[in-house]
Amino acid sequence: MMKHVRVVTPITTKGFRDLSEFKALEGPELTVSHSEIDLGPASIECEYDEAMALPGTIAKVIEAEREGAQAVVIDCMGDPGMKAGRECVNIPVIGPCESAMHVASMLGHSFSFVTVLARLRPMIEHLAEQYGVPGKMASVRSVDIPVLELEQDMDRTKAALAEVAVRAVEEDGAHAIVFGCTGMLGCADAVRAGLLAKGYDVPVIDPVPLAVRLAASLIESGLSHSKLTYEQPPLKPVAGYDMPPLSVASEAAE
Repeated sequence: MMKHVRVVTPITTKGFRDLSEFKALEGPELTVSHSEIDLGPASIECEYDEAMALPGTIAKVIEAEREGAQAVVIDCMGDPGMKAGRECVNIPVIGPCESAMHVASMLGHSFSFVTVLARLRPMIEHLAEQYGVPGKMASVRSVDIPVLELEQDMDRTKAALAEVAVRAVEEDGAHAIVFGCTGMLGCADAVRAGLLAKGYDVPVIDPVPLAVRLAASLIESGLSHSKLTYEQPPLKPVAGYDMPPLSVASEAAE
């Protein structure tokens, strides 16, 4: 069964993502496509940034369904537009934060987030509350590297992530590590190696690959979100936003 997952990057910095980063996740029966928003923030590092990304992200989720994608992954650990996107389409819309938190809860007694900036701690803690796993989260730590600087020196980024991950295990009691920014894509092996060198055999979750594979599993299983939970929005004018029509969702619901 061929499966098509669309990754939507909710920022406007050109070149931050390259489709080749997702091609490694493809297989004989899985295609991964990519889009990014046209209007919004250069990166997401606070609640304001996330709010500015919402209309464009929701529009890209609707567009993905209309273009034949069978599931969408939102490429940000704030899961911006995830719940609204689920209301607008009938295909699964996966947030990497929600999926990573629940998988981390299954893989260990506790988990820690390693994110970019300390200012994101309240956002991540609030999400843990929303997703029902606050008691499983041992800590939120940061490497103090802004999102758009993560790839400037990948050796530095990986070393910082490994160092902070070790501290999360030793000082906070973390039994699993979750990257708190999707810009850390591809760093999991290096961080796990750093933990193993210290004698800590704990999982390191790179949220984007996990979310893409979860999306593929949902497609394969014929599952999507409940429309009792995520009912289609009422059709009404939305002034100031050039949003795609909800006709695909409307037709499927009839």
